[in-house]
Amino acid sequence: MSAGTVSLARRIENRGLEIGLEAVGFAPIVPSAHALFLKEWLRAGRAGEMSYMERTAEVRVDLRRRFPWARTAVVVAAGYLPYKDDRHRQAGLVAHVARYAVGRDYHRVLGGRLEELGRFIETEAPGARTQAYADTGPVLERELGALAGLGWFGKNTNLIGPRGNSWILLGQILTDLDLPPDDPVADRCGTCTACIDACPTAAIPAPYVVDATRCISYLTIELRDAIPAGRRADLGDWVFGCDVCQEVCPWNRKTAPVADEAFLPGPHLETRRLVDLVRLDEKSFREEIRPTAMERPRRRGLLRNALIVAANVQDEEAFRRSRRGQARGRGSRGARLGRLGPRPRHRRRRAGRPRAEARPRAGFRGPRRDRGGARSAYGVKFRK
Repeated sequence: MSAGTVSLARRIENRGLEIGLEAVGFAPIVPSAHALFLKEWLRAGRAGEMSYMERTAEVRVDLRRRFPWARTAVVVAAGYLPYKDDRHRQAGLVAHVARYAVGRDYHRVLGGRLEELGRFIETEAPGARTQAYADTGPVLERELGALAGLGWFGKNTNLIGPRGNSWILLGQILTDLDLPPDDPVADRCGTCTACIDACPTAAIPAPYVVDATRCISYLTIELRDAIPAGRRADLGDWVFGCDVCQEVCPWNRKTAPVADEAFLPGPHLETRRLVDLVRLDEKSFREEIRPTAMERPRRRGLLRNALIVAANVQDEEAFRRSRRGQARGRGSRGARLGRLGPRPRHRRRRAGRPRAEARPRAGFRGPRRDRGGARSAYGVKFRK
């Protein structure tokens, strides 16, 4: 590499740090070393309903298929740890949400910084071509992060930074510039299996392998259908995402919270409880949730998750609220007791058939009671 190219790379790195990124590295655009693994992972059905993974698999394992002009990936990391204390000591809904989602939508925050860095690259190297992604494109971002020296693959498949921090978000700028690649970081997990042992759903069946269909993050965010009855208890008290495998990682013990306001908890979570999420209407969803990463499962998905968690943690107030909403005919179409799935097709009631005898729709069931107290549709009994 010429001295000018090396100097350009250092200027790009410095600019990235100036605009709020934690680290910037450079990786060559080459075919993925994990292509066969991805193929087998998809074939085993471990992507669940994330069909986009299979649709874009060929591009993910070789970016040159879609971007034949790309030579280098400028890979960036942004720290996001919003607090250090125990999750259950946090205010309101913050305690029920994965840490990366308690602030503003990281796609927009990180995406804005990537756009700014991209403009800097184009200014410093007139005629340069760039394409930025902030967890939005067909990119194996953690592999690129490892190639760029931003960390190593943990056994939970998260990227762990060189100084021991997996509370990071990754973004990339593909460019046609030939920039000097950084050296990869050696794997430092050793014999540790803390993340594997702590996973509440056994979603890490082997080191460096995650079965997404068992992961709480998948169930609460990516799964659009109803959560199977046998899996609802697995959510515990997580309404959106899960941080357990990062909470127990020894490398994260010394990670300090960030000062970046974009990633700090917002009032839409700090001042809200489960019962508030249950009664969330479309207007409030648009105003409070849509500007955040929690918009991903949509309002129906959040209501589904909130009601399941309400059953798991015995939040009877949230259930009383859901029953009152049903009585008024509000939100009963799929939100009944967490059995949210695809919107059912409306069918006309047969003429002359009494409404009381109408056949109930499959998968929907109201609350039951027995002598022992109130019982949810999940079979979870509320204690009196």
